[in-house]
Amino acid sequence: MNDASGPDRSMLGRAFGVLNCFSVDRPRQTQSDLSRRTGLPLPTVHRLCAQLVEQGALVRGADGRYEIGVRLWELGALAPRAHGLRQVAMPYLEDLYEATHENVQLVVREGTEALYIERISARGAVAVVGRAGGRLPLHASSGGLVLLAHGGPDLLDAVLAAGLERFTPSTITTEHRLRQVLDEIRRTGFVVCREHLNLGTLAVAAPILRRTGAVVASISVVVGVAEDPAPLVPALRAAALGISRGLA
Repeated sequence: MNDASGPDRSMLGRAFGVLNCFSVDRPRQTQSDLSRRTGLPLPTVHRLCAQLVEQGALVRGADGRYEIGVRLWELGALAPRAHGLRQVAMPYLEDLYEATHENVQLVVREGTEALYIERISARGAVAVVGRAGGRLPLHASSGGLVLLAHGGPDLLDAVLAAGLERFTPSTITTEHRLRQVLDEIRRTGFVVCREHLNLGTLAVAAPILRRTGAVVASISVVVGVAEDPAPLVPALRAAALGISRGLA
């Protein structure tokens, strides 16, 4: 059941409750689906959906199912945290893409998850779980581990309290191992993850810093697991440094 069944019963809270029902796994939903997932009465969902369609936040298909409207994408693209960072980062992401023709990603932290705000992929690139606009656990993704390493003890405690979900046999699932990896990231300035999230993949990530030294994002490259990560590390760190200077 969605957050709309919680304490925020305002119109805005209920509208966001409806919008939060949509996900990669549930991109199109009926009013009955939305009513069931939010706990809101069907007439209320009907009114909310009509208003959200009118504002362009939802689109209603010929079959009566709803999906997210492009107006939300337009508004999201204006967010300074993502927009300014993406503008600075894109030339470096494109350079890395040209060098690898694989998956190049720009990641920020949203709560206890890694939010992917940009990805460039070749048609023949190795398949990955994440996508631009999608979220992944901090402990299981290369970019997420970099952000977690610099997120402070409270963030680490929250991640540990939520549990370390296993995605592959190589996913970090113990506190001891996680702390070891985070210490190593802080010491070396990058991380190499072999099949932590996807079988058959190797990911390398490095932090992006503001002038104050605070880590605000990470950049990662995902290639086939048989690839040698050594040539990727200097190129990735150079790109991260260039973005960091651009933000300053």
